[in-house]
Amino acid sequence: MGEAVLDLDIPDEELAAWLVTQGRLRTADLERSRRLAQSEGLALAAVLLRLGVVGDRDLADALAALTGVAIVRAEDSPDLLEPPADLPERFLREVRAVPLGEEDGRLVLALADPRDRFVLDSVALAAGQEVTPRIALPADITTLLDRLAHQSLAPDAADAVYDDEVREEDIEHLRDMASEAPVIRLVNAILQQAVDARASDIHIEPFEGSLKVRLRIDGILHEIDAPPARSSAAVISRVKIMARLNIAERRLPQDGRIKIRILGKELDLRVSTVPTLYGESVVLRLLDKESVVLDFETLGFEGDALARFLDVLNLPHGIILVTGPTGSGKSTSLYTALSRLNTAERKIITVEDPVEYQLDGVNQIQVKPQIGLTFATALRSIVRQDPDIIMVGEMRDLETAQIAVQSALTGHLVLSTLHTNDAAASISRLLDMGVEEYLLTSTVNGILAQRLVRRLCPDCREPVHLVPELVAETGLERFAPPEGLQVYQAVGCPACAHTGFRGRLAITEFLVMSDPIRSLVMRQAPAGDIAKQAREEGMRTLYEDGLTKVARGLTTLDEILRVTES
Repeated sequence: MGEAVLDLDIPDEELAAWLVTQGRLRTADLERSRRLAQSEGLALAAVLLRLGVVGDRDLADALAALTGVAIVRAEDSPDLLEPPADLPERFLREVRAVPLGEEDGRLVLALADPRDRFVLDSVALAAGQEVTPRIALPADITTLLDRLAHQSLAPDAADAVYDDEVREEDIEHLRDMASEAPVIRLVNAILQQAVDARASDIHIEPFEGSLKVRLRIDGILHEIDAPPARSSAAVISRVKIMARLNIAERRLPQDGRIKIRILGKELDLRVSTVPTLYGESVVLRLLDKESVVLDFETLGFEGDALARFLDVLNLPHGIILVTGPTGSGKSTSLYTALSRLNTAERKIITVEDPVEYQLDGVNQIQVKPQIGLTFATALRSIVRQDPDIIMVGEMRDLETAQIAVQSALTGHLVLSTLHTNDAAASISRLLDMGVEEYLLTSTVNGILAQRLVRRLCPDCREPVHLVPELVAETGLERFAPPEGLQVYQAVGCPACAHTGFRGRLAITEFLVMSDPIRSLVMRQAPAGDIAKQAREEGMRTLYEDGLTKVARGLTTLDEILRVTES
């Protein structure tokens, strides 16, 4: 019934006239486009789009108004018709058309220009039925084609499920599925979206009846559109193949690496898989070498705290510890310190798990516990390599801590990390490990505690007024600049993906091992007393450093309260 009112012979000039009358195209731009179309023998509509004088939406509206063909959107078509065998996906991508379903015995076809007789006739011939056109924006056509690719994955791809009996034919089937174009495109699209969003991690998590994909952006997880659940096994197998992992092993955790170029960037991806109830959970850590800035000021270190840290860093021997929870930027701070110390006169050796970034001129060792190469065994060997500076990825046990202490006593500068909440608690942690008080006080020079907070987007942040009671309660007035206190709030814009934040910066506290603090340690004083003494000596706490950055408009008060305890 709707077909009788369709007019699919509308010329481009009539489209252009409609756009001009609707105020969507300037006459001067139309004349310029006409001249270019005539000189190059191109269609006027194509030239209008190429020059950017009208948008895809404008042209779609003009076509709908003049032809009588309805516009469809990707979100209006959640379930697509499985295309006939004579309409392969490659053909549909070439002609930029998507079958949406059937209506009155006719195939409903979405395409950008319903006047394209070649596409309509070709699809009708291949499908063996008449076609009813619908108009869709090019971006929606791409979305629909990707969705169609998801649906075309073999339903039994996930049926080679994660049981204890792994059959060889299941593995070969998964390997074949993971090597097919739709799965490769799915994984590449996830990686590209992560790079576009500045994500640090990708979480691919299978659940009963669904597959979740989440990106960690500036420390916060955001869920994105995920492939259908039946593609879980194929997608995860694709990642494992890229990371050179054993896809037949689905009962034990595995770790691997992927080196890939995405959107012009060289990326190093760390891959971790663990078996879960409904499959394997996969996490990919994106290490973008180009975006890493090994500079203390850029990372958020500043003022007196930075000066005190650099003074201790320049000491010839002793231990410097960096502490904080997972994901607090400890490794980046250590790499920044090493890059500052890295000169031709110094030999630097690191023992890491894993090696995140490669530093020129630094000997980096990756621990391999499965062959007996642990932190402790590696440390014993590298002391005989005549190093000046040793970096230990983490002090995990007494044996590693004792060797690090002995290295510091014999004239080496040792850098390492601990997992504690603040600087003073690190001393208690080492004592609990079994390190003797006198060894701790004679080797540890300083302890840096840090957290990462999201940095406000400079393009869209807005001033906000805080009630005086809140300012007094938080203590913000102590950190106000001379011109007065001005606090900002997150808003959101295209530059920050509408999150209001872009990037992260560190808030820090640095405890210097002074003589009064050494006396407290020897008496095994509680961490609170040590922290109180450090503050009397000038240490700014994590919370206070955070308030400084709030007062400078770099982050929000909510961010500081999220990661610290006041």
